[in-house]
Amino acid sequence: MTSSEPIENRHNWQVPAFEVPLWLGREHQNCVIIPVINEGERIKNLLARMAACDIHLAADILIVDGGSTDGSLALQSLQEARVRGLILKTGAGKLSAQLRCAYAFALEQGYTGIITIDGNDKDDPAAIHRFIEALAAGVDFVQASRYLEGGVAVNTPLSRDFAIRFIHAPMLSLFSGFKWTDTTQGFRAYSRKMLLDPKVAIFRDVFNTYELLAYLSYRAPKLGYRCVELATERRYPKGEVPTKISAFKGNLSVLSVLFSACLGKYNPGR
Repeated sequence: MTSSEPIENRHNWQVPAFEVPLWLGREHQNCVIIPVINEGERIKNLLARMAACDIHLAADILIVDGGSTDGSLALQSLQEARVRGLILKTGAGKLSAQLRCAYAFALEQGYTGIITIDGNDKDDPAAIHRFIEALAAGVDFVQASRYLEGGVAVNTPLSRDFAIRFIHAPMLSLFSGFKWTDTTQGFRAYSRKMLLDPKVAIFRDVFNTYELLAYLSYRAPKLGYRCVELATERRYPKGEVPTKISAFKGNLSVLSVLFSACLGKYNPGR
């Protein structure tokens, strides 16, 4: 499918307002979407690492900005780093709203596979090549996991490690029917078919903060989509936790979203 072909039910999508300050056109079938907001040197480091492992030769790199004010996304420097598109969310909402903007844009451009990686430079982007191979083999949902054999977890905060391994991943495994080991991170890949499925229906305003990540981990296996986890490396810098989730209120919100997802409260028609 190309961007010139209409998307069924596009008029029903709920997508926050956004602008596209940079767009150099589609070169590949897959794209890598990087959500950021004020990541400073971290996004610059990530883009340099992606260039070093030739990600731009396998997929188009798109950044979706939630409203950065730190000057880290100057258009010239982005182009020098092989970024092909910058999407700026101007409407309301946090991470899930950013992702809806980026996914809507990417699907309209005709991408068949969409990979997301956090812009805070905690993940090893070299794994993106394996994500693309999995998509090409017919996988619909690829989840990075630091906890699989061969995965690497460095300096993960103890409270977060406990919550993921003993609450978040077990609950989503139980309610989705798929054995997940690492469910809170955004290093993932999705097929076009899954993202456009009206039984998934990702373009709804209910997805505003962190709902979309938990919902897709629950919903995709329930609908029979082919899901896999791949062992990856996730490193937190020593003495620093680069995250937009606050220690108490943010983590409480993540748990509330988890329970809602597992109870099917985000399913279409609810």
